[in-house]
Amino acid sequence: MKIEARLKELGVELKPPPPPQFAFVGCRQVGNLVFVSGHGPRRADGTWISGRMGEGMSIEEGQKAARQVAINMLQTLKGHIGDLDRVKQIVKLLCLVNSTPGFRQQPLVANGASEFLYEVFGEAGRHARSSVGIASVFENIPIEIEMIVEVKPARRSALKSSATRRSSRRS
Repeated sequence: MKIEARLKELGVELKPPPPPQFAFVGCRQVGNLVFVSGHGPRRADGTWISGRMGEGMSIEEGQKAARQVAINMLQTLKGHIGDLDRVKQIVKLLCLVNSTPGFRQQPLVANGASEFLYEVFGEAGRHARSSVGIASVFENIPIEIEMIVEVKPARRSALKSSATRRSSRRS
């Protein structure tokens, strides 16, 4: 099944990613690996899901926030590679969970993103992962996630049209 069709089946519509707010890029590709910068749970309306684990936010709410982060990362990835069917596998997630010192369930919160990626990509969505607690995060978001993805090479016709666009810009 095509990834876009699977997302639609899950009720997810990917929108163009907003530009990063600070001095970095959303993705950087090295060979066939794409490094997706840390993303937070920004809603479609531009507002942030906020809260701190262990301080009134339930694990289920944290998992929903992690799912939203995964959606946001896919938007950025799609903007970079053009077609999510090029994803060969999700390699690794680094999940930074905003939590109190006594909160010890960071992996459960991170599961919100991991389970969503498995729903979307099947076995190709299974990945290595680290989930750690941190004391403070931008906008008091409950989770920030980085992702490494292995992609298949772009189709030759896409490469030709990209080269044509570059050479026409030089003229």
